[in-house]
Amino acid sequence: MKKITLILLLTLTFGCKNGDYTIAKGKVGKINSETIIKNLDSIFVLDSISRRIGEGDYMFSGNDNYLIFDKQNDHLLTLTPKQQHDINEKIETIEIISNKYSTENGLRVDGTFEDIQNTHNISAIQNTINNIIVFVDEIDAYFIIDKNNLPIDLRLGTNNKIKEINIPPSSKIKKFMIGWY
Repeated sequence: MKKITLILLLTLTFGCKNGDYTIAKGKVGKINSETIIKNLDSIFVLDSISRRIGEGDYMFSGNDNYLIFDKQNDHLLTLTPKQQHDINEKIETIEIISNKYSTENGLRVDGTFEDIQNTHNISAIQNTINNIIVFVDEIDAYFIIDKNNLPIDLRLGTNNKIKEINIPPSSKIKKFMIGWY
């Protein structure tokens, strides 16, 4: 009985490591920048993987996407490899979907621009047609924020240089992405 109790205690202590959901440079939970697609089944053995393999010809084919779901059927991550139709390919981008994942400083997908500023060093800000992209090189991340959060005079076009001071602190993160290029 004591052995069973000890094994159970060790499993609970070490089996559910918080590191399984930590985002750091070159790492997202159980995967890293060297992980290849064919290893996903063994890495996410307790979870489920939905494969959405790109279809069509060269010009019109979509990306291969691997959606990771936990036992409760909660969508955790979406993984996209560098090249489609190749199980020996490394992962290029990861969309963080679940709030279970956070950086070592506590930043999660449901955060705000202020949370990004308070937890990480912003490397660059890019102005696109509908969004701004905030790059954080120290964790290989970029965050998409809707331009509707910006002052009206900065919303139109892509020529305006957007600075941190232009982005309201309460602006919600629209997408939390990891890019391993």
